[in-house]
Amino acid sequence: MNKIRLGFIGVANQGTYNLKAFFGHDDCIVVAICDVDDEHLARAKALIDEQYGNHKCKTYHDFRDLNRDDEVDAVVITVPDHWHALMAIDAARCGKDIYLEKPFSLFVSEGRRVCDVVKETGRILQTGSQQRSSPQFRKACELVRNGFLGDVSWIEVEIPPNNKFCEPTWEPQPVPPQLDYDFWLGPAPQAEYHEQRCHYQFRFIRDYSGGQVTNFGAHHLDIVQWALGMDDSGPVEVWGDGEFPESGLFNTATKVDFGMRYANGTEVRCVTGGSKVVFHGTKGDLEVKRAAASAQDPNCAGGLITNPPEIAKVELDDSHIRLYDSRDHYGNFLDCIRTRKEPICPPEVGHRSATCCHLANIAMLLHRRLKWDPKAERFIGDDEANAMLTRPYRAPWTLD
Repeated sequence: MNKIRLGFIGVANQGTYNLKAFFGHDDCIVVAICDVDDEHLARAKALIDEQYGNHKCKTYHDFRDLNRDDEVDAVVITVPDHWHALMAIDAARCGKDIYLEKPFSLFVSEGRRVCDVVKETGRILQTGSQQRSSPQFRKACELVRNGFLGDVSWIEVEIPPNNKFCEPTWEPQPVPPQLDYDFWLGPAPQAEYHEQRCHYQFRFIRDYSGGQVTNFGAHHLDIVQWALGMDDSGPVEVWGDGEFPESGLFNTATKVDFGMRYANGTEVRCVTGGSKVVFHGTKGDLEVKRAAASAQDPNCAGGLITNPPEIAKVELDDSHIRLYDSRDHYGNFLDCIRTRKEPICPPEVGHRSATCCHLANIAMLLHRRLKWDPKAERFIGDDEANAMLTRPYRAPWTLD
């Protein structure tokens, strides 16, 4: 195969970050981009033209046109969460391999549908849960899996507070001329425009996302799932009682406090705070986070801290359980396009980790304990909670 030809759907914020990351790989080339905001499209086009020294990259307004471009081998989807499933399904059916940003879905049932379609079409899909390709997170999970902490009784997770805020009241604003706002809304309910509804701030409105739970929580709960060997399953019980805005445009939790219990008895508690995962076992504790090695803390080996410190220094070999070793999340995706092997974060993994986030948000909204059947992907004996596993799409968009 020659250079893998990439098309990007969504090219602002994280989309720009992903674009620059793929620039660092000589075995791929960006040949097409798509965005419903003309300013975002123009900025990204200028970056690509400068990178390659030409003006060959095509621009699209409608993702469906990009997905049907025969000169595109794979797509990178970096858009608000309410578009993830529809765009991924369309790409798979058009024969494209897919890099899909986390969280995998907006709600549970559409995540399962993406898994089914990707399997049916035989496509490669990498979920953008990049922590799986970071050495400290992989080693942390290997230490847990190999029993160096003993029995892990509970896990604490901290996710950052909201980094955007809005006033308690708001008035509709005129839609900027460069933005196709109706297309931006897509399958989400009709809503009057405000600048804080779109682009990065979408994250704090439930019609489009799940707040910091599906932002940083999608990363950290993914590590919990990996460490516990639950990549194809999940918890059996969830509970929570977060704080939610009483006014204003934003309506996702401003302060989270939820718990999950797995079948083996391990419990997880996630709260608003910093950004870390801490495993507590009968033989010791392990904290892992996004951090470089610290000269001030000799026990911190690139974001990995253990008590006792000797646990972090364990050298794992072939006699131990070893996990998928990816040193480059983007490179791993490209390699798997060529080999057709499963990437480090395939659909089932992305879906199950996102499901943990969705369950947590449902529990916090309902303010009660919920029993979950991870095999059936249904709550046990709770019709109200089960109704929240899916959502209607605004016409003409449909999941199928």
